[in-house]
Amino acid sequence: MSALLAAAALLCGCSVTPAFPERDAGPFHAKLQAGPQARSEPQIPGPLRPPGPGAPGQPPPAPPRGCTDPDPQVVATCLEPISALVVLPDSTPVGLAAERTTGRILRVQRRRPNQEIAALAVDPAGDGGLTGLALSASYAEDELIYAYITTSVDNRVVRIAPGDMPKPILVGIPRGPTGNAGALAVDSHGMLLVATGDADNPAAAEDPRSLAGKVLRIDTFGHPAPGNPGGSPVLVSGLQMPGGLCIDPRTDELWITDRTPKADLLHRVHPGRPLGQASWSWPAGTGAAGCVVMRGRIQVAFTSGAPMFALGIGPHGTFIGPPRQIPLEHYGHLSAAALSPDGRMMWLGTVNKTSGRPISSDERVFVLPDPVGAGGGND
Repeated sequence: MSALLAAAALLCGCSVTPAFPERDAGPFHAKLQAGPQARSEPQIPGPLRPPGPGAPGQPPPAPPRGCTDPDPQVVATCLEPISALVVLPDSTPVGLAAERTTGRILRVQRRRPNQEIAALAVDPAGDGGLTGLALSASYAEDELIYAYITTSVDNRVVRIAPGDMPKPILVGIPRGPTGNAGALAVDSHGMLLVATGDADNPAAAEDPRSLAGKVLRIDTFGHPAPGNPGGSPVLVSGLQMPGGLCIDPRTDELWITDRTPKADLLHRVHPGRPLGQASWSWPAGTGAAGCVVMRGRIQVAFTSGAPMFALGIGPHGTFIGPPRQIPLEHYGHLSAAALSPDGRMMWLGTVNKTSGRPISSDERVFVLPDPVGAGGGND
């Protein structure tokens, strides 16, 4: 760990305007949320080199041999495409990784074999399967896991207890040929936050009677959570293909990434209010996916292989400081992102078998310390 933190101190940025590397994505575009509180659009510096393979002063690790990957930041190898990650509340870094197409949940830890915790029956057609994971707010006592899955008839949330069969707690979320992927989080009151896709039906996303295309807030039995606007499970409507939910541990603000035919979007969620104009956007096809809020910055991973994007969060719908790009080309295409319980480490999972160029050790889970450092946001 000391080596990783030392490497982090070497990070720097250059004053050039970047472009995302995907040829089909078009030129880079970012916009601030409109309104009286929005500041002028910040200039975007060049890539910020994270600690890891090829970092300044460090030789790159040897290439993997089979499932053995010498990269010290890699936690687990030879998985199927990883759709979600959570980190256990333990002094020893241990995570759970979700495989979208197989429905498996695996316990992953450095220098330990991957351990299957559960295997859920899922339908991975289109973008469905196992796409969301969350831990009970009292996981240290009850070891309960929640998962968002696609079945042959619907999308649903299930609860997994040690030694027991998965139990559905919310069923009947519409499924379609696409727009099935979802995401989960747990708020500071222990309530489940559920992001649902529009099931390839934008009208359903705007329909208050449908569970499609929404952010829902429910209790652990699937009922509308106490304190919801109007007593409804729906916090906001209008999503299409959500990629990640993340909560600011300092303010409890909720953020969500979404993908639409026109652009990939980042929204700050205001419960009970329309989704409205996105806080930030990227070209359609960039693949905005998992996100974390780390030391006052939101950091977004992309399934297209574009660099991670880090942006300082300001008050009243503003952003502060320059946006940052975090090149992670050594790892390829990313989907899942999770924050360690102490807020100092970022866990990421790859999807190279789906959208990239897999190597022998893919799919991988790897861990990075804060790649921006103090002062990169509203510290």
